[in-house]
Amino acid sequence: MSSIRKHYSTDLKVKIVLDILKEEKSVTQLASDYQIHYSQLLKWKKQALEGLPGVFSDSKTEALKTTHEKEVMALYQEIGQLSTQMAWLKKKSGLA
Repeated sequence: MSSIRKHYSTDLKVKIVLDILKEEKSVTQLASDYQIHYSQLLKWKKQALEGLPGVFSDSKTEALKTTHEKEVMALYQEIGQLSTQMAWLKKKSGLA
């Protein structure tokens, strides 16, 4: 007999982890309420707590800035090449 894996939405996981962190009910009670094994709930809580420092860090924005800066530099380089080519074409065609 094969078992089918259940997939839970991110919203549901967030709701459950918030319930765990509120500590109004035990993890066992929440597992019973949501019909999810308590070890799975503990894994979700661990993932949430491990990812929490990343919420407040600027590493993502710094990575985006460096990516953006690289794109800008590549575009400036392309503009320079196109300007040079246009000037050369104008010179060769006698328009300049």
